Amino acid sequence: MAQRLRLGVNIDHVATLRNARGGALPDPVRAAVMAQAAGADGITAHLREDRRHIRDGDIEAIMAAITLPLNFEMAATAEMQEIALAHRPHAACIVPERREERTTEGGLEVAGNANWMGEYIAPLRDAGCRVSLFIAADPAQIAAAAHIGAPVIELHTGAYCDLHAEGDFAACDAELTRLIAGAKQAADLGLEVHMGHGLSYDNVAPIAAIPEVVELNIGHFLIGEAVFVGLDAAIAKMRALMDAARG
Repeated sequence: MAQRLRLGVNIDHVATLRNARGGALPDPVRAAVMAQAAGADGITAHLREDRRHIRDGDIEAIMAAITLPLNFEMAATAEMQEIALAHRPHAACIVPERREERTTEGGLEVAGNANWMGEYIAPLRDAGCRVSLFIAADPAQIAAAAHIGAPVIELHTGAYCDLHAEGDFAACDAELTRLIAGAKQAADLGLEVHMGHGLSYDNVAPIAAIPEVVELNIGHFLIGEAVFVGLDAAIAKMRALMDAARG
């Protein structure tokens, strides 16, 4: 049987609901604890520059409340580097970030900024954070990630998920083929391969079946589904679909 696929649960959008009213509820820390109890293998939280969902205090509170690894998503800025070095989460996933975007729209440009990016991630790596780069399944970006010494990449599945939702299955299959090739290239270069963005019950199986992928990070869909069935049930169903695809 293939290696068990890890599930990282992103709890950002519990904080989005909290911030809509400006109060303390719903508490993303409680969501992290519930996700841990429901079988998540890790918790992901993205501290955006504009603090639109997760806030600074949430990071410390989440790390204190869970025993699972925290995957700290962050922009490649001096401020975020300083925060990551102060908290030293298990993983630091570097993502591109624009203030006007609703969600992360693409992958990092690593190939064109290799020297700078290598210098940026070095202190994080030296502090014991497992650095991950959120990139497109592009051969040049994958090769650059390996070249600068990032141990992990997370391949952006957003285009695949969008095409699947639109019913453009020929283009969706082509994007899936690109992700499969990217995962193999990365594994051959010694990189650990994660995938995420836009994954749902309807589209997760082909991604979960890719043998080189060791972790999926899923957030928005699970939090939305939790409104109807509860977070534990939402995670349990996703876990079952991942296991079935991998098994």
